[in-house]
Amino acid sequence: MAVYIIVGVVAYLIGSISFGVIFTKKMAGFDVREKGSKGAGATNVLRNAGKKVAALTLICDILKGIVAVLIAVLLGNIIKDIDAALLVQISGIAVVIGHTFPIFFGFKGGKGVATSLGILLLINWQIGLICLVFALVIMAITRMVSVGSVLAAILFPVLTLFIGQNYIVSGNYFVFSIIMALIVAFNHRTNISRLLNGTENKLSFKK
Repeated sequence: MAVYIIVGVVAYLIGSISFGVIFTKKMAGFDVREKGSKGAGATNVLRNAGKKVAALTLICDILKGIVAVLIAVLLGNIIKDIDAALLVQISGIAVVIGHTFPIFFGFKGGKGVATSLGILLLINWQIGLICLVFALVIMAITRMVSVGSVLAAILFPVLTLFIGQNYIVSGNYFVFSIIMALIVAFNHRTNISRLLNGTENKLSFKK
């Protein structure tokens, strides 16, 4: 039990490193959470601090998910008599919660999409790539990051029902996938409200 708690706490702390805030303060001279959607994710960074800062934020947020899950995988391989798949799942959920509610930054973070992508790509590269391509296609069609993100999150549980191979640690990931999808959907609740009102922001690919 102690191992599960420790991994959860470590993952949460990793997630709590808000690179969007760090990079915008260092490179743009302001806290990105004071502008736009008030979030610390790469999309808000892109709109307010430019492509370079957004790219760095995106890469580091993805790496947070990868690092957190890697730690769980390594410990699952080392420690005997432990549910390695559950350890990975706890780590994945905790790092996204940390990204959303970072203890180091006043519990005000991002929506967890990039970090979730890192988790997915490591847990199952096939599901991760399908969700990524699907999200990018939806974003290109609608020019709305929120639509692609939420629909890809919903696709994740569906894919776990049909894809049973290529998991980094064998196990049942359906409940985990539902929890992850719910977290992403919850974090996009204001976007969903704007979508229903027809006022959701769109990206301009010409900028």
